[in-house]
Amino acid sequence: MTDPVPVAVPRKGRPLEAVLERIAVAGQHEALDRLADRVSNTLRYEKAVTKGRLTADSGPYHRLAEYSEPGEPNEPEFTLMRDDRDGKPRRIVFDSAMVDLGDVQLKLVGREEPFRALRTHEFALGFDSADLVLEEVVGIEPTGIDDLAAVNERIDPLDTDVRVVSGLGDTVYHTLMARPAVLPTGTALDRSFVTEYRGELCISPRYERLVNAVLGTDALSGIEFVYPEPSEPEEAAIARADLGVYLTVTGTTAREHGLVLGEHLFPSETVLMCNVAEGSPTVDRARERLVESHPDSAIAI
Repeated sequence: MTDPVPVAVPRKGRPLEAVLERIAVAGQHEALDRLADRVSNTLRYEKAVTKGRLTADSGPYHRLAEYSEPGEPNEPEFTLMRDDRDGKPRRIVFDSAMVDLGDVQLKLVGREEPFRALRTHEFALGFDSADLVLEEVVGIEPTGIDDLAAVNERIDPLDTDVRVVSGLGDTVYHTLMARPAVLPTGTALDRSFVTEYRGELCISPRYERLVNAVLGTDALSGIEFVYPEPSEPEEAAIARADLGVYLTVTGTTAREHGLVLGEHLFPSETVLMCNVAEGSPTVDRARERLVESHPDSAIAI
């Protein structure tokens, strides 16, 4: 068997769970289901401890020793990092695991920024949020984009060798929201409305480049970006500004603030990515295995 293919993955949260679910489906054996369950359950418990919802019976180093068994085959390892919340509490997160897919082995390696690890050629394969690709490398043009399939077409090959391979389906959407008062009777809240709109558009500051890429510069002509105040819920800020873009799952909170939900502009989901300059027969086979179980999600590179 050749050496395992290193794969950069998120260290925690729903994106890591989505990765483990995709790998379990690709491998189709119980060991990978157990791996996914163990990592997910451990990190959910540690999240609850970090956020103060649960009190642990022992300290983080003792728990870390219980979770990680270096040298044990097919067992995950964990590590400690500083959480970015006030006080910088220590948090136990995923570190690594070996995965056997039959004809190819993977070594999952936790990274805070998997996408950037691919950009610097540390890895040939990795998983991260599609949002980061739009925020960092997708070109901003007069027209916008509305799906993952269009992302690679907007990446300048001189800027990065990273391409999106497949979405994982853990989707929430960047969605248009507005107060009903700004919508004329019978008008749909969609991209066409934004093109004709003049005034303020409320967004999270980190998504300014993403929104530019998704809507395009033509639609944003005559629009001024505004942002929530510190500690202000995004939905409340959008209601104050009349129009905005924010992530939605059910839209319940937006409706509680009197907002109408409009067009889903772009899916925010975890994606499989590759660095096309780091390809090899083994890497290509690993990539194929990770896509085979969901061929409809594959994207042209």
